[in-house]
Amino acid sequence: MRRILRRNLIPHHIWHSVTRKILVLQGLDAVEMAHLRELTTWFLHSKAINGVQGLEVTLAMRVAVAAQACLLILNLDTDYFDDWVEVILYPGAFRVNHEQTDAIGLVHNDASILTGESWLRGPVILSWNDVERDTYHPQAGRNVVLHEFAHKLDGLNGVTNGLPPLRRGMSRIRWAEDFSGAYDALCLQVATGETAFINPYAATSPAEFFAVASEYFFTAPDILKNCCPGVHRQLALFYRQAEVR
Repeated sequence: MRRILRRNLIPHHIWHSVTRKILVLQGLDAVEMAHLRELTTWFLHSKAINGVQGLEVTLAMRVAVAAQACLLILNLDTDYFDDWVEVILYPGAFRVNHEQTDAIGLVHNDASILTGESWLRGPVILSWNDVERDTYHPQAGRNVVLHEFAHKLDGLNGVTNGLPPLRRGMSRIRWAEDFSGAYDALCLQVATGETAFINPYAATSPAEFFAVASEYFFTAPDILKNCCPGVHRQLALFYRQAEVR
């Protein structure tokens, strides 16, 4: 890490010009921002960020993506982003096709239009239009970079199921109680047509609930704390925010 920083540290003028506009970073103090710059430098050295469909990716764009991704591991370790090497940027939302087998064995091709996707042992794929929107024109509880990289943390156990590998001292039982209770309550709200307390997409699966909750934790913590205090508490422990604030 020291060798990487010595040779590749992001120039101050570029770092400052990009990060000063990113609202989700504005609560960090000078020490945290300095550490985030180091993590972002490591990220850009270790991960390729490539554009497709003619998208030219500038250093400023790379810094914007990497800095927000590294916000998740600011108080953790670079090991949390092991075992994959690439971020792919599309100009806008992109189409993906997935094969699914139904109960009687028939295979169906389902097409979806996505703004982001995280492969378990592969790349993170993002729509630059949506990254740019969430970075510079944010809305509470919405950040596609945080969402997709939260899936990467969730998948460290080999499966994305809303239960990432917990840090020492954390209780799997307490995590399951807090997350399951909030997830079940959200699913009930969605099923009955009530106004959901967070983005109803979180009711898709426990994995999506974890990713959406992580978005709220960093972009709208008061909303998450008010509606899901147990989930907020678990994420504060997981992301080590409870220990540093």
